[in-house]
Amino acid sequence: MEMIFLFFDATMDLSLAMAPYILFGLLFAGLLHELVPQALITRHLGSDSLGSVVKATFFGIPLPVCSCGVVPLAASIKKSGASNGAVLSFLISTPITGVDSILATFGMFGWVFTLYRVVTSMIIALVAGVFSNLFASTPMQTTQEKPATSCCSSSSSCTSTKPASFSLKSALTYGFITLFKDIYKPLFLGLLIGALITVSLPTNFHELFSNHMWLSYLISLLIAVPMYVCATASLPIAAGLILAGVSPGAAFVFLTAGPATNTVTIGVVKKMLGSHVLVIYLGSIILGSIFFGLGLDWLFSAYEIVPSQIVHTHEQSTLLDVMSALAMWLGMGYFYVQGRLTKKKPTCCSNS
Repeated sequence: MEMIFLFFDATMDLSLAMAPYILFGLLFAGLLHELVPQALITRHLGSDSLGSVVKATFFGIPLPVCSCGVVPLAASIKKSGASNGAVLSFLISTPITGVDSILATFGMFGWVFTLYRVVTSMIIALVAGVFSNLFASTPMQTTQEKPATSCCSSSSSCTSTKPASFSLKSALTYGFITLFKDIYKPLFLGLLIGALITVSLPTNFHELFSNHMWLSYLISLLIAVPMYVCATASLPIAAGLILAGVSPGAAFVFLTAGPATNTVTIGVVKKMLGSHVLVIYLGSIILGSIFFGLGLDWLFSAYEIVPSQIVHTHEQSTLLDVMSALAMWLGMGYFYVQGRLTKKKPTCCSNS
């Protein structure tokens, strides 16, 4: 019974810390989606140059698109004539960060960790794009009617149609319905897994890995690379790992490799860009996340920062924290019930 209460308390801690930033991020994401048309992105990235790689990286950083939702966008960019490097940079930088994830990272880990995460994701994406243009620039076939598949649902943000002019209603609909519906399941699982890690791992867990840092990095990679987890939903899991005693560097590896890779995206990269680009894609993410994870651990050691102190859980919750957490959980519950009711509808009129 005590474990149940501890689990509930840990879940509430994570919810109160993240909810205000997630909701504000969804609002900002909706406005960004409405103000920046997809055609503009495609036009600026549709060239084979170093400049397109840089543009792809900077375009991808704020976009609130998951690691599966980015696939149709990348396919569109590739069909427009973009270089392999630009497409790969976009595929890496976009899912690692997004405006919602950046704000949630700030709320949970502070501005130093947030800035480090954003800058390092840019570097990893740039390096991957440059290496792809240098060593795997042979154009692949891009005239397929369906160049890539996606794990997004039919109601996903991947296939939204943009209005001709700005609409606040459309922005709110995209942020709080379309996008929230896309992330609510991994967000819910992330909160539960993060809380479970916090309360279930043994107290000597830190001692177990303190002398075997590479083991914790390896475990993070083995979990993160094949797993589908969006940038926002990965945060409570990373927080749980740090609170349980895992080094910030190992948690950073999970935060980087988790959103940037999954089995679906790996298959799409191979099909759309080729085996050589796939090697660069995986190599850049794995080696980059380890390198910058080690750098983060070095910073914590050099400045004698206690890892658990960077995780901001609630000590004295404000009314905004409570209302935001309540709204977030009500939203997740609403989409869950809606999904269950949709599954129960008869399908006699489907086009099979």
